[in-house]
Amino acid sequence: MTDRRLAVLPFLDFSARKSTNKDLQLVRMLEQEPNITQSKLIKGLYGNTEPKSQTAFRQLKSRVQQKLLNHLYFLDHTDVRHVVARRHEQHCLGLLHQARILTGEGEYKLAEKLYRKATMVAIEAELTQYAVMCTRILRNLYAEMRNPARFKAMNQQLNKLQERLTLEDEAEQTFFEVKMFSIYQVRWRQFLIKQLPEYLAQLERLHKKVNSYNTFYYLYVTKLSREELEGNYEEIIKITAETEKARKQGKINEKRFDKRFNNYMSVYAHLRCRQAEKGLVLAEEYFKDFHYSSGNWFYYLETYLLLAVHARQYEQALELLQQARKNPYYRKQREAAQQRWELYEAYIQFVQPEQSPLKMRHFNQFVQKVPDYSRDKQGYNVAILILQFLYFLRRRDVEGLLARLEGLRKYEQRHLRDPATLRSQLFFRMLLMTVKENFAPEACEKKAAPLLERLRAAPQPGEAYGEIEIVPYEDLWQLTLNILRQLAAEQSAEEHATRNRVL
Repeated sequence: MTDRRLAVLPFLDFSARKSTNKDLQLVRMLEQEPNITQSKLIKGLYGNTEPKSQTAFRQLKSRVQQKLLNHLYFLDHTDVRHVVARRHEQHCLGLLHQARILTGEGEYKLAEKLYRKATMVAIEAELTQYAVMCTRILRNLYAEMRNPARFKAMNQQLNKLQERLTLEDEAEQTFFEVKMFSIYQVRWRQFLIKQLPEYLAQLERLHKKVNSYNTFYYLYVTKLSREELEGNYEEIIKITAETEKARKQGKINEKRFDKRFNNYMSVYAHLRCRQAEKGLVLAEEYFKDFHYSSGNWFYYLETYLLLAVHARQYEQALELLQQARKNPYYRKQREAAQQRWELYEAYIQFVQPEQSPLKMRHFNQFVQKVPDYSRDKQGYNVAILILQFLYFLRRRDVEGLLARLEGLRKYEQRHLRDPATLRSQLFFRMLLMTVKENFAPEACEKKAAPLLERLRAAPQPGEAYGEIEIVPYEDLWQLTLNILRQLAAEQSAEEHATRNRVL
């Protein structure tokens, strides 16, 4: 340690606030202005953008990036709001790394202690792949140390762990096949529903053989996926409640199980099975368990926001949206996720229009274009089409409405023919009726009453059909009627004013 240590440690001293070191200057500039351009960075650091400065900047950027990567070894994983398994996995990997270096230096006795400790951590956390790795290294180490008794014991342990790992690998392969289909296009998800009983039977068989955390996890998540795809959200609430009970009883490995995912699925299921008020209470209770730097924080907040919207708590929904925008990690999300937040904001603003001219101008620009969320023909595209229609209706833009009327008809005929898309089919027909009835609120309300009753009785579709209702269709229809009444009142007032001018 004393003879071969590095003369200069490859790290950044974040505590040196007033340092003139260019490495730290670059980091501070990026902290203050995350979207800063490269040209501005070079000029700020070197005073010009000449070729010599650009070459120096490339070297600086590479050096700083490597130093930041070195800090990954020392991240704090003790915060309970992070994935609990990560803490134990990093502990195991850290011990392995230290033991490897000691082995290379010929310090076999010290290395053996660390390998044995890493093995214990891996076995207790049911990290089978690391347990196999540690046990294999120990077996080989005992051969080098000429210790036959321990060599034999490690060999027996290794055989058992490898058998377990083989079965867990089979379960993992099945699980990720299911996952791949479930996150692909809608038609693939519909195909997956037919195959799921076979996949589940295979996972059940493997779990009975192994009875490990890994096989439990693959089976548990696949069960949730099946109910989600089919729209059995009541069953998801039941599964998550039973799983939480088993966790509290010590039947599930606490070092691996992420209770936050279980809580998220429960909250999401409450949203989808029209228990928004109850779900909103749970969402608020569980939200503290998510760290604001993680992507899961944003996913959870989306569901939390939608629960507030479905419970008609629009002010709370707006506060949650602003909370997401203020999060310093907002830009870390994928572009599609950021577009979803824009769509949520547009809906909330439509339901409760802001008076700010700047916000209204942004809203007008957003709603008149269709963001490319997906090449898939359902999901958020339905929500966008509905919002556009209502936007032109509120503006009394008959030309804009008629331009989209044919598009709505074609969309329904081409992409909403499946029985599971009944809610969207019905609501599209109700919107089309506003044009047929010449925007007369009483006539629209009367003619649409049978469709509204069917809409209220229609079950929520499963994820296999990609349906997303940002605002429940029942609430949107009430908003539509209010818009029609307001338009009728404005038209009546205009006609009255015209008659008075003529007289």
